Amino acid sequence: MYEINANILSSNFSSSYILNSLKQSYIFNIPFQEPGDQTNFALSFGTGYRNEILMNRKFQRIKYIVSDYLSGALSWTLFYIFRKVVIEPSKFGYKIPIEPDHKFWISLIVIPLFWILLHYISGYYKMPFRISRLQELSKTFLITLIGTLFLFFVLILDDTVKNFTSYYLSFVVLFSLQFFLSYIPRLIITSHTNNKIHNGKLGFNTLLIGGNGRASKIFKDLTSGKRFSGNKFIGYININSNPTDPLDQYIPRLGELSNVTEIIKEKKIEEAIIAMEPGDHEKIGQIINKLKESRVIIKAIPSIYEILAGRVKISSVYGTPLIEISHELIPVWQETLKYFLDFFVSLIALILTLPLNIALAIIIKLSSPGPVTFTQERIGKYGKPFKLYKFRSMYQNAEENGPALASENDPRITPIGTFMRKTRMDEIPNFINVLKGEMSLVGPRPERKYFIDQIIKKAPQYIHLQKVKPGITSWGQVKYGYAENVDEMIERLTYDLIYIENMSFYVDLKILIHTMLTIIRGRGK
Repeated sequence: MYEINANILSSNFSSSYILNSLKQSYIFNIPFQEPGDQTNFALSFGTGYRNEILMNRKFQRIKYIVSDYLSGALSWTLFYIFRKVVIEPSKFGYKIPIEPDHKFWISLIVIPLFWILLHYISGYYKMPFRISRLQELSKTFLITLIGTLFLFFVLILDDTVKNFTSYYLSFVVLFSLQFFLSYIPRLIITSHTNNKIHNGKLGFNTLLIGGNGRASKIFKDLTSGKRFSGNKFIGYININSNPTDPLDQYIPRLGELSNVTEIIKEKKIEEAIIAMEPGDHEKIGQIINKLKESRVIIKAIPSIYEILAGRVKISSVYGTPLIEISHELIPVWQETLKYFLDFFVSLIALILTLPLNIALAIIIKLSSPGPVTFTQERIGKYGKPFKLYKFRSMYQNAEENGPALASENDPRITPIGTFMRKTRMDEIPNFINVLKGEMSLVGPRPERKYFIDQIIKKAPQYIHLQKVKPGITSWGQVKYGYAENVDEMIERLTYDLIYIENMSFYVDLKILIHTMLTIIRGRGK
């Protein structure tokens, strides 16, 4: 049912796997700043840089939200007038006075919020800068169609009308008003922003990774065009450690690949462009593994093979063709649904299991000395540590000799702990981590840094699990269960990588169902 390229499980990623993860995009979910001179740009950092660019992004997003709210309110007001002037008189045969009642005023608040919610779920507000006008048109059309259908069946279908023609007319008028009144202001905002980008008034910090001729060429292509690409090059990293490079006359050399994470953090890099020489492609896996530790947009120069294979899609006739390694593993609307599912299921689960939690707490306290729950530092998304909450299933001071994974018939596990681990009840407090946004219902199980360091030595691809939030349950947990040593962790890693490559809302639901069956049958390992 699931397929995965075998190369993903090797220590070095092959170019075929990497290329399957690439997609062409000119979407920049990034903050912007007013650029200065290109050569001196690397020196123009102020202490308030991060706050300033975050405010710029927030302000841009607010402009779209306010525009959508006003357009939603105006379109609903005009549609209300249309019903009073056209639809209702055709039914009753006399003029209907336009006298807004309390229902109208309530709807004037609720309906615009409904439209904002739809656009939020679609991910429209996630990328306030550099929105493609063509994508904006298609997205606005689709969301307007979906929203109009919903309002039609929920609110309009109950209207008293002369015939079915009035229903069709109402639908067309509401759709047209909402579409044009929302799209036109959006188009103005987006066009104004894009013009500022193309004129060089807005830019984002870019790191060039490569060297020699190809890197110099991509730098010149992106900086010498009539239309500015938006890339403000802060500097470059030469992966071949050459003492001199043609790029030295344009931008500063910032260091080596080994300290790229520190460079990205220090220089506030938002995008990294990999400009490899044809003979350097074997290093791409190492480079991407390094860059994945930071939340930057990663782009690469396509080869003739990718172009002929149809993997490079041009979305801008002015842009240099680049392929992007996507950070979005699932569509934005599915990501939003996943977030809401995580929150509400966790909240309901904690409420419903309250009597069970009290009973478990009493049994744990009476069966062995020590606290009812325990916290342990685990590594989450993007390598960020957090405190994991669990019911205590082992005797106190179980790791006084150092970190050690639990094994079958482990004498450190209490009798109630054995039962809880088989039924996964020891993980009920994990729902608190989900509510805090540190975990998800479904995702690779979080591990301790002590064991992650050992895993990465044998399987560097483990770092890719940190692209997503860790979960209470996972495909690896369902198929494999608890791991007793590092080798078993690596074996379970296969299932978690499969999950990431096939990640979807539907797959999450399947994993949750299988987890429930495991709990009911008490077959947890």
